[in-house]
Amino acid sequence: MTLGSTDLHLTGELVSALNSFLYDRDEKALGKVLDRVPKAVRMAAQQYLRDKCAPVMGAFTECGPVETVREAVYFSQIDDELEDYLEGAYTIGLGIRMSNERKSDGGVGWVIQLLSEEVSVPASAEPRTWAVPAGAKLLKTWTSQQLTGGAGPVRIALQVAEDATAQDRWVRIHTLLHSPYDVDFEGSGTSEFVVDIFDAPIPMEHPDE
Repeated sequence: MTLGSTDLHLTGELVSALNSFLYDRDEKALGKVLDRVPKAVRMAAQQYLRDKCAPVMGAFTECGPVETVREAVYFSQIDDELEDYLEGAYTIGLGIRMSNERKSDGGVGWVIQLLSEEVSVPASAEPRTWAVPAGAKLLKTWTSQQLTGGAGPVRIALQVAEDATAQDRWVRIHTLLHSPYDVDFEGSGTSEFVVDIFDAPIPMEHPDE
């Protein structure tokens, strides 16, 4: 998909529109730009989006794809070291995804993935940028909007996760940017922690980790 020399001035606008579509799936906004590019480019873009770009929650922002900064960091327990690690990532605005797993010796470990940024959600949307797996049943979802007392969101999120883990529940934690707006919400809002507690036992660790 290449723009000719007479249409190069549309490059930036087209890239921006494609990135925005991957984030918000607004076909009308994308169509306004595609209507101005050559037919071959328009058809190629539409075909590519249909075949290669199925919606994936939390995978895009309005500026493009969210990249993985650290694929998997493993902690053997919830302690001060883990809390400091999350605090550091949270402070500089990295996206956090964290889940518990049962080790072969019976203990419980935590796997953390860091993303290049937090994905924002509109005010009225469910506070979630990590999709619930197909077939999984949520028992409870806690968010840092429910914070009370003086402890910060990292510490309380870890406490909620630890309490559920003690009951042999599968737990996942992730962060997001929750906007106060439903329109033009991208990139603004309050950073929040989300703790999902599933009606399922802690999954076993993967052999290759």
